[in-house]
Amino acid sequence: MGTPALAPILLIGRNGQVARALQRQAAEGATARPLLVLGRPELDLATALSQPQELLTQLSTLLRNHRPALVVNAAAYTAVDKAESEPDLAHAINGTAVGLLARSCAANAIPLVHISTDYVFDGSGSAPWREDDPTGPLGVYGASKLAGEQALRGSGGNHLLLRVSWVFGQEGANFVRTMLRVGRERDSLAIVDDQIGGPTSAEAIARTVLALAEPAIADHSPLEPSSPFPWGTVHFAAQPPVSWHGFATEIFRQAVELGLIERTPELKAIPTSDYPLPAARPANSRLACDRFTASFCLPLPDWREDLHDCLSHASWA
Repeated sequence: MGTPALAPILLIGRNGQVARALQRQAAEGATARPLLVLGRPELDLATALSQPQELLTQLSTLLRNHRPALVVNAAAYTAVDKAESEPDLAHAINGTAVGLLARSCAANAIPLVHISTDYVFDGSGSAPWREDDPTGPLGVYGASKLAGEQALRGSGGNHLLLRVSWVFGQEGANFVRTMLRVGRERDSLAIVDDQIGGPTSAEAIARTVLALAEPAIADHSPLEPSSPFPWGTVHFAAQPPVSWHGFATEIFRQAVELGLIERTPELKAIPTSDYPLPAARPANSRLACDRFTASFCLPLPDWREDLHDCLSHASWA
């Protein structure tokens, strides 16, 4: 008799930055389990806006049919500014749908990994935010993600809630791609210098999720197999903290070094007040990651190294 097939990891979300990184790494052998991917055509979380019961039924059927060992939710409404004009849709995808997914996973005893954001905090002060600090989102996007967190915790199921910040990657709309595009078009750029965070690559997030998959499935601590997996909320952000202006400076330095751009444009540091947007951003997006390192004994990534990998491997034409 052959070896029984391993139960799959079910990935919800196909085209986002983290979802694409997870698919890429799984294809490269980062997990021995099959990765079953459900994008919007197969599972539209926006259904939660008008037909939540239908979405719950669909989720329950999918979990019963596929019997995954682990569910990873990398789907989200991430248009921070647009969310201000369509709050119902943002809350349906980031809040209601997450709660329905969490309920379905709990009912089927399937652990759930969910990606959240630094935007659940108000960005006050300068100290890194800890997992149990009071939340206070400044806009619709952060409020919708917070609603999803609360629904997830209320489900009663085993879950790992990873709060991440300033995600960048090889694909999709993100700061790195924007800087390279506008840097080729303009001689001078004005970049906000009073928002501080940890730029975290989609690849680093995917590596972490897949590294923790087997301990989570077995419900064993990565450090002590006789202890249960440390479920709950954990912060994960690359180091060291930097401003958007500092991040842009390093993007262009590396891009010139790699021959992706001919010269660095003049980078003018400006306050947030000089760059008004529909949605307010937290000024302090530093995340304290002590719980992550203590629980999992995994290193925090250096965003400068991940940026180099990103610029070296992606197509930036």
